[in-house]
Amino acid sequence: MIQDPIQSAVTVGVVALTILATRALPFLLFPGNRETPRLIVYLGRVLPSAIIGMLIVYCLKGVSLLSSPHGIPEALAIFFVAAVHHWKHNLILSIGGGTVLYMFLVQAVFV
Repeated sequence: MIQDPIQSAVTVGVVALTILATRALPFLLFPGNRETPRLIVYLGRVLPSAIIGMLIVYCLKGVSLLSSPHGIPEALAIFFVAAVHHWKHNLILSIGGGTVLYMFLVQAVFV
């Protein structure tokens, strides 16, 4: 769909306002001179692990252990991500490297 200049300007404006609102809202809701609510602190502690767990389940939902390649590329990529992250504590390196390894395995090794 091709947009005319007015539609493009409105789209850019809406996106810019949305980004500004999501960036400013936490500072407005939780100013630095007040203590952060316990619920928010709790969610900040438990949600990262819960989200990672959900992502793992989502990524592995279509893997069949009964048919070739029996989940081997996925298992190798998961092991790589865990090992590199444990070793270097670098999210970009571990996730990026795991993605590159997985794509190499499914496109070149387990064809």
